[in-house]
Amino acid sequence: MDVAALHRTAVEAFVRRVAEVGPEQWHQPTPCTDWDVRALVNHVVNEERWTRQIVDGRTIEEVGSAFDDDLLGDDPSAAAADAGAEASEAVDQRVPEGPVVHLSFGDVPIEEYVMQLTADHLIHGWDLAAAIGMDRTLDPGVVDAVSSWFTEREELYRGAGIIGDRTEGGGDPQSDLLAAFGRHPAWTA
Repeated sequence: MDVAALHRTAVEAFVRRVAEVGPEQWHQPTPCTDWDVRALVNHVVNEERWTRQIVDGRTIEEVGSAFDDDLLGDDPSAAAADAGAEASEAVDQRVPEGPVVHLSFGDVPIEEYVMQLTADHLIHGWDLAAAIGMDRTLDPGVVDAVSSWFTEREELYRGAGIIGDRTEGGGDPQSDLLAAFGRHPAWTA
C-alpha cells in the first residue's frame, strides 16, 4: 500500500471513531494523560489543518499559530470529517510529485511526513477508541506498515519526548506497536 493510501485509511478510521463520540464523552480521559477526548481530537484536527500547508511547501514559521485555537467548534464530528478530507486530498495530490517538506527538525521527503501523520492518526485513533469504550481494533495493514516504518524511529521519538516509555506488548502486532508508542494495550479510563 502506498503512503497516500495508508494515510487515507488511517484518517478515515479516525474520522469514523470521532463520529461515535457521544455528547457526554468529550471530557473523558484518554491514554494521553494531558488530554481529554476533545483535546485529543482537536490535536489531530490541528495536524490535519497543517497538512495542506506543509505539503504545499510552507514552513512552520509561515503557518505560525494559525491553527492553535479550538478547531472543533460546536460540531466536532463535522470539523474532524472536513479536516480529514482536506488533509487526505492534499496528500493524494502532492505525494505523486514527491516534494520535500519543511518540518521543525529539517527538510524531509513528503513520504516521511505522511508516515508520521499516518502513525499519529492510527495511534490516536486507538486512544480515542479506548477512551470512549469502542472497538480498539486497528487496520492490520496500516499497523504492519507503521510498525515497519517506526522501528528505526522509536528511539528518536522517545529521545525527543514525543512518546512515553515502551510498555509491555501483548505479543500481537497491534499490541506491540502500541507498546512501542508507550501505550498500555489494556488501558482503561
